[in-house]
Amino acid sequence: MTQKLTILFDLDGTLVDTAPDLMDAHNHVMKKFGFQQSKLEDIKRLAGRGAWIMMQRSFREKITDEKIKKEMIKEFIDYYSKNIDRGSKPVKGVIDFLKWAKSNNIAMSVCTNKQERLAVDLLKKIKLANYFDYIAGSDTFEFNKPDPRHLTDVVEITGGNLSKTIMVGDSEVDSISASNAKIPFVLVEDGYTEKKINEIPHDIVIKDFSNFETVIKKYL
Repeated sequence: MTQKLTILFDLDGTLVDTAPDLMDAHNHVMKKFGFQQSKLEDIKRLAGRGAWIMMQRSFREKITDEKIKKEMIKEFIDYYSKNIDRGSKPVKGVIDFLKWAKSNNIAMSVCTNKQERLAVDLLKKIKLANYFDYIAGSDTFEFNKPDPRHLTDVVEITGGNLSKTIMVGDSEVDSISASNAKIPFVLVEDGYTEKKINEIPHDIVIKDFSNFETVIKKYL
C-alpha cells in the first residue's frame, strides 16, 4: 500500500518532554565539577542541538579548559544514558496521534540531533519506537540538522516522496532544516529554544498533538 504522507519528527521537546532528565543529567555534572546548576527553563533554552552543543552553551565563558569540558560532556552522556527515561514523557496527544497515523498508512521517522543510540533507547523505553520506520540521530550520517540531508536521506531510505513529506519540530534548527529541504514545517509551541514563535518561520503552529490529525489531513 503506497504511503500517503511521510512525517519527520524532531524528538526532544517535540515528541517527548525530555527536559526533566536533561536537567537532571546537566545538574549532576555541574555539581560534580563544582559549577552552578540550572533551572528547567534554562535547560529548555540550552537543549535542541545535542549534548555537546547544549553543554557548550551552558559552559559559555565559565569553563575554558577543553580537557575539563570533554570530561564533563562524557560524564553527562554516561549519566544521562543510565537515567534517560526517569522523567521524560510523550507530549500531550502524541500516542493517540501516532496510533491514528499508523492505522492510516502514514510513514513516520525521527530526525534528531540526539545521538542515535540514545534516541533509540529512549523511544524504546517509553514504548514509542515501533511507530517509526527510521530513527536518525546526530551521528547516523556524516551530517545532521540543519543540513537538509538529515531529512532528505531519511525520506529516501524509507521510500517516501519528498513532495509528500512534512517536518514537525520545536526549534529554529528544525525550521531551517525543513526550509533547506524545501518541505512544510509544523512548529510545536513552547519548545526547546530561545526563540519566540514569531521568530521561527513555520507553516502551521500547534500547542500539542491533540487533534493533530485535523492538521495532517490538509497534507493528504
